Amino acid sequence: MKKIIAVLLLSIGFSATAQTKSDLQKHYEAFYNEMRLQGDVNGVINALTHLNVISPSKERKDTLAFVYANNNQHMQALNTIGIEKEASDSDMAVQVKAISLKALNQPKRALEQFEELFKRTPNPYLAYELADLKIQTGDLASATINIDYGIANAKDDMKYAFYERQQPYEVPLKAAFLHLKALTIFDNNKDNIDAAIAKIDEALALDPNFNLASLSKQALESRRNSPAEADKKE
Repeated sequence: MKKIIAVLLLSIGFSATAQTKSDLQKHYEAFYNEMRLQGDVNGVINALTHLNVISPSKERKDTLAFVYANNNQHMQALNTIGIEKEASDSDMAVQVKAISLKALNQPKRALEQFEELFKRTPNPYLAYELADLKIQTGDLASATINIDYGIANAKDDMKYAFYERQQPYEVPLKAAFLHLKALTIFDNNKDNIDAAIAKIDEALALDPNFNLASLSKQALESRRNSPAEADKKE
């Protein structure tokens, strides 16, 4: 009799636990939907974190990491899904790793993820990110391949945002590629200033308000007109 009672108590306990878990999951799913409707990012993060504890899901983890990255919480995003390159990663996970590693100034690790994204879905925007990171890491030959791809495939309506000014601004993506092309020309040969400036002029012809290109042109002209450069020419 005592054994039967013990078994009954255990089964009741398991049933209550299962019911509580199910109720909690429904609660946080409703909470998540409400926070999304309200645009409450912290609420969305809270809901997804609880749901991942109650019922772990790779898809939900990817979503949580994406929300963190979108909120510029890049360390939290990477703590959620890791930093390693995984063939089984969803496109969302690879994208989060790429942008978060770039934001945390890890260009070599970010490159691995952007390469994977480009392999899955090649497009000019990813080509720009690859070229920019490769210039940073000194891989100019490979960067040039991405730049040439971008110049050939960028459409007139494609824009790229820059943030070096207090007020962010956008320029045609093709102009952004031409600016990178100028940088690779100069980095390959520091004496080839005129060719680099000519490429920047092409970028400025597409958008005269391209501030970063104007700054690069000023720096190159200053270098060309410096006494040291003048001595080289004599």
